[in-house]
Amino acid sequence: MGLFTQLVTLPLAPVRGVSWVVERVVEAAENEYYDPAPVQRELAELERQLLAGDIDEETFERREDELLDRLEEIRVFEQGRQP
Repeated sequence: MGLFTQLVTLPLAPVRGVSWVVERVVEAAENEYYDPAPVQRELAELERQLLAGDIDEETFERREDELLDRLEEIRVFEQGRQP
């Protein structure tokens, strides 16, 4: 960038900085939301609860379906991010 361009766009520097921070926050939130590890841990815990008799088969199946749907959502998101 030339000196003139830098001087003209200087008032926009705070906006660009805030925009960069917002992009990093969104990126971090997406990484956390689309992390399959917590969902897989929940599935394992759910199975443990079923085997221990803490929950019934109906509750297990309903919650398992929800978690498997979530894993599918994560898989689709990851496929969309790959070039």
